[in-house]
Amino acid sequence: MDNIKNYVQQHKERFLDELIELLKIPSVSADSAYSQDVINTADAVKASLEKAGCDKVELCETPGYPIVYGEKIIDKNLPTILVYGHYDVQPPDPVELWTSPPFEPVIKKTELHPDGAIFARGACDDKGQMYMHVKALEYMVQNNTLPCNVKFMIEGEEEVGSPSLAWFVERNQEKLSNDVILISDTGMISNTQPSITTGLRGLSYVEVEVTGPNRDLHSGLYGGAVANPINILAKMIAQLHDENNHITIPGFYDKVQELSREERDEMAKAPFVLDDYKKALDIEDIYGEATYTTNERNSIRPTLDVNGIWGGYTGEGAKTVIASKAFAKISMRLVPDQDWHDITELFTKHFISIAPKGVTVKVKPHHGGQAYVTPIDSIGYRAAAAAYEESFGIKPIPVRSGGSIPIVALFEKELKSKTIMMGFGLDSDAIHSPNEHFGIFNYLKGIETIPLFYKHFTEMTK
Repeated sequence: MDNIKNYVQQHKERFLDELIELLKIPSVSADSAYSQDVINTADAVKASLEKAGCDKVELCETPGYPIVYGEKIIDKNLPTILVYGHYDVQPPDPVELWTSPPFEPVIKKTELHPDGAIFARGACDDKGQMYMHVKALEYMVQNNTLPCNVKFMIEGEEEVGSPSLAWFVERNQEKLSNDVILISDTGMISNTQPSITTGLRGLSYVEVEVTGPNRDLHSGLYGGAVANPINILAKMIAQLHDENNHITIPGFYDKVQELSREERDEMAKAPFVLDDYKKALDIEDIYGEATYTTNERNSIRPTLDVNGIWGGYTGEGAKTVIASKAFAKISMRLVPDQDWHDITELFTKHFISIAPKGVTVKVKPHHGGQAYVTPIDSIGYRAAAAAYEESFGIKPIPVRSGGSIPIVALFEKELKSKTIMMGFGLDSDAIHSPNEHFGIFNYLKGIETIPLFYKHFTEMTK
């Protein structure tokens, strides 16, 4: 452990400089205007894996952006760890809410990051966490301590639903064969209390369109006489929850797993201070499904949220218009046994059924994925727990995350492998939001901890 710490401290400034250069590239996969930047980032990741010590690195073409594949095979009789990450990032919007430009990384000190944090889009999700694995490999190669084989699969479409990943995995099962999959795209409870994510929610993401008259109308001449698609859309969205914030779609909860009282009591052992939670978000009170706690609402219960809504005139000044169309993007986070295809179908049928006469409704599915739970008695989990305990000096707590990484269920189906999620971000790191950041402590601690997982996993599989 001392050797890892010394190496990290010795190369700290270089590690930070390399990550900052990677964060400068605006690899926004959702916007075609950044397509060359996404490709440039793939090239940069390829170069970093080569320098870190991979014997083979290649850009694998897909129907979308390339997947960076790398490997270091030292003995085919030893276990193989497959590291997954992504080099694409979320759009930076709304840019005006950033305190510094999203693709001009800066280091600032914060209350939770007294040693400083890197502020940039992708700092935590997922360039910073992905790059920890590259530097961990560098340490193991340079110090001749790599105990097993390692493969890397770094994609460029995670933030748009990984449309090409299934295509790639299905066609490269032998290339990707492994004993465990390791991902750092989640978080932990705090810098003093590590945790391991053991569950992820699934996802169904749709876009809805409500159309009224065949053109925009003068709100004085037509107001009150024809259906206003924006008003109608707002009413339809309001009908998707009842007074207890329970989702009203028929059949939505039919396959939802209800956790036992014992399991819920175990979850409640994770440190959580409600007043601190409200203060951090600057809210007066919490909100959500009745009879469940905040940590249960955001992890073991399904949700339905509007992610964006638009229509009509939104420019400066006034324009008295009834829009012809109104739109919304809606996501549903799902729990184990809720199939995202089924939920998308249930939503579509219900949403169209509640539309009044005078408008037409279209529902366009975007993407989705299944929920995932990893057992805490697996070798992978036990190795991760041992690594965290050795690095932090305290046992990690298993937690279920409210987020979604749809490809994890895909990996188990296609590669027959369990996934271990060793995240080092914090809930306060503002991923997907303005001012995303990643603590320097967290970044360096990840580089220190990851080689310990390799060591413990190899020892436990002997």
